[in-house]
Formats: sequence, C-alpha cells, structure tokens
Amino acid sequence: MKSFWLAAALVLLVWANPAAAAILEGRVVGVADGDTVTVLDADNERHRIRLSGIDAPERRQPFSQRSKQMLSDLVYGKEVAVHWDKRDRYGRIVGRVLVAEAACEKDCVKSLDTGLVLVRSGLAWWYRYYAKEQPPEERKRYEAAETQARQARVGLWSEPNPTAPWDYRKSRRKKK
Repeated sequence: MKSFWLAAALVLLVWANPAAAAILEGRVVGVADGDTVTVLDADNERHRIRLSGIDAPERRQPFSQRSKQMLSDLVYGKEVAVHWDKRDRYGRIVGRVLVAEAACEKDCVKSLDTGLVLVRSGLAWWYRYYAKEQPPEERKRYEAAETQARQARVGLWSEPNPTAPWDYRKSRRKKK
C-alpha cells in the first residue's frame, strides 16, 4: 500500500510540475489547419500536434487558408521542437511548436514560437480559455501580441466583427 501512495505522489508531482514537460523533436510532415501539424520523430512515428495558446479560424471562416498557409510556411518540412505536457480529448499532443528563425542557416536554435507568430500576424486568436495553462511570461506575450494585432487591424482583425473559432464551432453544433 505504501508503494501505491508513493507512486501516486510521484505522478502528481510530475503532472503538477511544469518543468516536467516533455520535448518532442522531429520534422513537420503535415499541416492540417492553422493550429494542427503532424511531426515525424526520429523513430518514424507520427504525432499530431495541436498548438497550445492559440485557436486558428475554422475551415469555412475568413482567414482560415491564410492561417494554414502561414503555419505551413513557418514549419512544413522543417525540424521543430514541441514543448508539451498534455494531450487533448482527441489524443493530440498540445504544445508550443518552436522552429529556427528563417534567416538561420546552420546549427540553429529552435526559438521561434509559431503560435505567437500566428497571433501577432492576426491569423489566430490567443486562446484565453486555456491561458491559466500558460506560464505567466508566455501568457503576457500572447495577450500583448493579440492586442497589437487588433489595434493594427491586421489579418482577421481587419474584419468588422470576426467570429472566434470557439464561437463558430458552438454555433455549428447548435445547427445540427
């Protein structure tokens, strides 16, 4: 019984400790939409990745294709590092996808946060609902990026009343 409680405490400690996050490295071999990619790791295993901290427009929404294209331009065919600590209800890894800066040519550090780039470009929303899952500094960067994109009226913020993807999905469910 003692070993059960020790194991349970260890699991809780790892789950609660953000430093225990895993890092998956691999090459992006697919871009499904503006917030989901497929990464092939060194063992040739495919992993579906949902970018954390953002929600991109759905397929039938304005800027959906531009969001997907920008994500593709940033990561498709490139080596990435995915910092993650959870899976969503569909089994996808939810994490920050980092890639090397485009100007870098050799031995590059993967430091460009693709989700943040999409929010800054007005091609994704900062996903406030999950903000508490982000470290405070990251949360501040994402919030500031969305505020700047809104003020500059770039991307989806150029629309008079853009519909957030979560509201769009909810309205589609009600129609069924």
